[in-house]
Amino acid sequence: MKITPAFSLSNLERKIYYKFSLFANSAEIRYDRREYRTIQGEYMRISKKRFWAVLLLSLAALVAGCSQENHQAERKLSSFEPKEVKELRKKEVAQSDGERSEYFFQQLPEEEQRIYREILEGVQQYQEQIYVSSADNEAIDKTYHAILRDHPEVFWIHNRETTYKTVYSTYTVFEPGYQIGQDEIPAVESEMEAAYQTVAGGLLENAGDYEKAKAVYEYVILNTNYGYSEDDQSLAGVFRDHQAVCAGYAGAVQYLLERLGVECLYVTGDTQESPDGHAWNIANLNGTYYYLDATNGDQPDFLQSEEAETVKDMVLYDYLCPFPEEYESMAQIHTEFSLPDCVDTEYNYYVRNGSCFEAYDSEAIYQYACQQIDQGSDMIQFKFRSRQSYEEAIADLIEGKAVEQIAQYYMSYYGMQQIEYHYGVLEDFNTIYFML
Repeated sequence: MKITPAFSLSNLERKIYYKFSLFANSAEIRYDRREYRTIQGEYMRISKKRFWAVLLLSLAALVAGCSQENHQAERKLSSFEPKEVKELRKKEVAQSDGERSEYFFQQLPEEEQRIYREILEGVQQYQEQIYVSSADNEAIDKTYHAILRDHPEVFWIHNRETTYKTVYSTYTVFEPGYQIGQDEIPAVESEMEAAYQTVAGGLLENAGDYEKAKAVYEYVILNTNYGYSEDDQSLAGVFRDHQAVCAGYAGAVQYLLERLGVECLYVTGDTQESPDGHAWNIANLNGTYYYLDATNGDQPDFLQSEEAETVKDMVLYDYLCPFPEEYESMAQIHTEFSLPDCVDTEYNYYVRNGSCFEAYDSEAIYQYACQQIDQGSDMIQFKFRSRQSYEEAIADLIEGKAVEQIAQYYMSYYGMQQIEYHYGVLEDFNTIYFML
């Protein structure tokens, strides 16, 4: 192919001109001045790139020199690190402990995951001072919070105890502050295992996630009294002392469900009723997340009667997989970590048991109550999906005393001449309880 320039070019320009021309596929190539300027412009850009390349190479050399000095300084600093820290840096970071879901660990970046493993191992070994191969104060706090949420079984630490950190240039000495003496741990662990065996032993071999969640929910409520004690913030309060506050309830639920193979998260936040914060759980039931709040499920005092204090084996199922929008109207989650959304109602206790009503129908409620009595139940409980239906039920059953028809059926069924009944309502959940 012959190439004929349309105008004269200098040797340098011609070289570039022909270089570009040889890449063309056309059988005949023609150039005008506009194309030439483009080619020349390309050359100028190439020239500038080369110039900048030289400049960048020079700068890179300077940076490399500074970087080399920095590395030398870092090596000099690291030479003063304790041997424990040097050994920590050589370890690979395990992505799982093989037993728990560690939901919050999975949210951490790689460097914070290393911190997490270092602190957790030290806590598990009951080390008074734990070496951490990081000097990032905020990262250490965050990972410690993640450990508290992921590992209720290390109950000798909890969120109420003061921690101490000595931060050096490249590492930290972390002191967790233990709540329970090391010699007390085996006794509590024995109680934990006994509780697990009791719950697991009561489940059918093919029990699903919901059945496991319900069994754990009931066990914790029926074996714990809400109250303050030295260990009320951990599961030791539940399994050993049988007295705890919300943190203890939530930790115990998480421990048992995770032992049963159900992913369970420990969640903190605020509620309308508590100025001191609250703790509850989110459980993964067959791939869908639900709220569980065993603390609020343990409150028989809502019954409208002076005899309510005599009710011991009382479980409020409203907080077992509650409707998300109803629960979220009373609880706001802390946002240090992201959490899965709870959006489904399939495993809501009332939905599962056919006691959730779309609308108020006096005959439908009466038939449901009679069916429960026939099955031996002394507690009749049901909920409505809407506030309007709930208010209609209150007006008829309680204010209009239509509930007396249910009481009369109960007396007839058991051959009684007299009966005293009590009732309770949970307005936030549109629920009505009758105890006969």
